[in-house]
Amino acid sequence: MSAEGLAQAQQKMRDGGVTQAAIDVFTHYYGELEAGATGLIREGDIAPLREPAKLEDVDVDDDVAREALSKTAIIKLNGGLGTSMGMDRAKSLLPVRDGKSFLDLIAGQVRTARKATGAPLPLVLMNSFRTQEDSLRALGANPNIQVDGLPLDFLQNREPKLRVDDLTPVEWPPDPSLEWCPPGHGDIYTALLASGVLEQLLDEGFRYASASNSDNLGAVPDARIAGWFASSGAPYAAELCTRTAADRKGGHLAIRKSDGQLILRDTAQTDPGEMHYFTDEHHHPFFHTNNLWWDLEKLHAALTERGAVLGLPLIRNRKNVDPTDPESPEVYQIESAMGAAIEVFEGATAIAVGRDRFLPVKTTNDLLTLRSDAYRLADDGALRLDVEKAPLIDLDSRFYKTMGAFDARFPHGPPSLRHATSLTVRGDWTFGADVVVRGAVTLEDTGEASTVPDGTVLEG
Repeated sequence: MSAEGLAQAQQKMRDGGVTQAAIDVFTHYYGELEAGATGLIREGDIAPLREPAKLEDVDVDDDVAREALSKTAIIKLNGGLGTSMGMDRAKSLLPVRDGKSFLDLIAGQVRTARKATGAPLPLVLMNSFRTQEDSLRALGANPNIQVDGLPLDFLQNREPKLRVDDLTPVEWPPDPSLEWCPPGHGDIYTALLASGVLEQLLDEGFRYASASNSDNLGAVPDARIAGWFASSGAPYAAELCTRTAADRKGGHLAIRKSDGQLILRDTAQTDPGEMHYFTDEHHHPFFHTNNLWWDLEKLHAALTERGAVLGLPLIRNRKNVDPTDPESPEVYQIESAMGAAIEVFEGATAIAVGRDRFLPVKTTNDLLTLRSDAYRLADDGALRLDVEKAPLIDLDSRFYKTMGAFDARFPHGPPSLRHATSLTVRGDWTFGADVVVRGAVTLEDTGEASTVPDGTVLEG
């Protein structure tokens, strides 16, 4: 049935307008899935990465840095809908500070860096079909953001979800859109090539790219890192940060024992019985930020030589076709990670950077912190911690998980968190205006909707 299943999937992709390059990559992973590949990386096969280069120790010539940044493009992954936060449009359109969205702040970062350095810094989004229209409309409202000769975006591909029982494309008449899934952000390489954007960047004289997630407002254009990367001669580099107890879910780099190659291991590639190794921030002391640097010439050469199939490690995700219906058919989603390309390029490297370059928003807990006075909007457009240590936020997911519920319970904006070490909320609490949190505060569940009155000072 698998040969028939592959043929059905390929035809479905052709009928859906998917590029041949993306079909070829899907075919490669289908073969791996059929052969029983799980994508698991065993702890015994890797060694922890303990002493990467550190940006603070690197000597970068100012002229080299300026020259490298002048040849750098800024690429943002912008395909996420924020569904985990109850959203149905691009998460990057979510207001973060002073009514400005992620995209507004990113555009501001790029304009500020252009003014400060003279670098053209084209900004290009990798959108999905569901984020493209709204995102381009929002980005286009920012004056002079587009660079002549280059588009503002390219589209991520899509592929069929496969039935677990026979590896055929799943059919789901109640909502046919659920029959499709993105191939993971590892698709960025295929999409860059197939869209023609990679060649356009090269034709316009750009040699390097800085890629990151659109919900990470810490990844501002950085001449010093660009200069370090250009001077290294590496084809590819990843930014790392030191792990803390709060970073146990993020992927990490490791050294493959068989050949000494740097590789990326994500949660989905870790055996459940070995998860204690994965989550131990002392055993694997650096996490992967998903801020990447590419030599575009070397990336183009690798993609064209391999027919767009870089051969990134498979990530096999087992889910229900309708995530809200546990009785719906089980499916495999074949994915790959953008950061896994580090093992494809000989000479690929990594550098440890400051925590200020990693500020992702995955939950309303993260959003509350970034909206609060614990952070400030710096001159370069980055959000930067304005206190010694960010407070730990833990909001009751029953009442704060979605943006609608979250905003309803903070109608006057976030409380002051400058002097807070943690805020834990259990139950349904609505916060009044000018609330101040100091120390470690816990609000217990009263069993009914409760209110923190205006002007309250909560002290742990």
